[in-house]
Amino acid sequence: MRYDFLVPARTLFGWGRFAEAGAAARALGTRAFIVSGSRQLERDGTLDRLDALLKQAGVQPVRAGSIHREPRVEDVDRLAAAVREKMALVGSAAGPAGHLVIGIGGGSAIDLAKAASAMAANRESPTVKDYLEGVGKNLSLKQPPLPMLAIPTTAGTGSECTKNAVISSDEGEPIPFKKSLRSDLMVPRAVLLDPQLAVSMPPEVTARTGMDAITQLIESAISCKAQPIPTALAFHGLSLALPLIERAVKNPLDQEAREGMAHAAYLSGITLANAGLGMAHGVAAALGISAAVPHGLACAVMLPAALEANGGARPAEIARVARLLTRHEYQSDEEAARAAPAAVRELCRRIGIPLRLRDVGVRKEQIPAIVKGSRGNSMNGNPRPIDDAELAAILESML
Repeated sequence: MRYDFLVPARTLFGWGRFAEAGAAARALGTRAFIVSGSRQLERDGTLDRLDALLKQAGVQPVRAGSIHREPRVEDVDRLAAAVREKMALVGSAAGPAGHLVIGIGGGSAIDLAKAASAMAANRESPTVKDYLEGVGKNLSLKQPPLPMLAIPTTAGTGSECTKNAVISSDEGEPIPFKKSLRSDLMVPRAVLLDPQLAVSMPPEVTARTGMDAITQLIESAISCKAQPIPTALAFHGLSLALPLIERAVKNPLDQEAREGMAHAAYLSGITLANAGLGMAHGVAAALGISAAVPHGLACAVMLPAALEANGGARPAEIARVARLLTRHEYQSDEEAARAAPAAVRELCRRIGIPLRLRDVGVRKEQIPAIVKGSRGNSMNGNPRPIDDAELAAILESML
């Protein structure tokens, strides 16, 4: 047996631990470039509180940028250039006496922060496009990114634990793309995960991000790259998320539900970073580019179809999903695996997730582009090959 296992060097988890953000940042540097997400963080005073905590710890806060959509090539290039310029003004010492990046928000903000921290230190090309998988010049990161502290405020993407940042372009050739900047060096140095920060999320965001985490946990457990430690963590995460997501959606102040979903999302980042994903995520990336479907929503819509497509390849693992969801006494793993897609659809229905592609704006004429755009790193982890004809037929059946 051979495998690698990557996790952040330090994780601070718990209700109210945002108060420790200053000390966590001070362990990494003394000048923090802050990259933020949701506008709610500014409206509710979270960013002002972060500034104050940093100053109390002897860290100078610098509001470097914000993002309210999935990051694009131009967003990364603009932010990285701004960070490099600000670094040059005061010197570029690294480590405990130097610069760090803080990403606070959802997956988009943390991905943007990760990409900018990498590009600020790697200058072989001025554009991140040349470092993305499958596009540009296929350059690799040679210098370690600036130290990074990730502070997620949603429970979904697990980006705080992963070694990649997902970057899009509306001007890709021959078609628009969504690709990863990927390196083992990109795992954040520290994660501060306070479930209380997610309390203000709207119910539909809680549902979508939560289903993203659930999809990541399931796909990493059934991936053809699955390994013992990630699989164990995936099922622990599912044992939390599957019973608690509905409570988190319907009662945002439910502390137990928020903590469980935050922990599950964190574990989903670890598992996907170490075991890969599969069909649902492969198609979700293409749905985002071709039909502007938000990522978590796309994963949720695709998950039942992915379970149906892979039931014969991973019956024992998919059976565990059905048993966690239904508590039914099945006669065999095969019977339970066949029941899993319907159980997930029922969960989606209860938390307000659409069940058909047409309900999220997908049209039949878009399917060829979606099929083509699905052939990325995520699809490579699917437990069995799915060719273009089969994938097209699956998508058409979901309209």
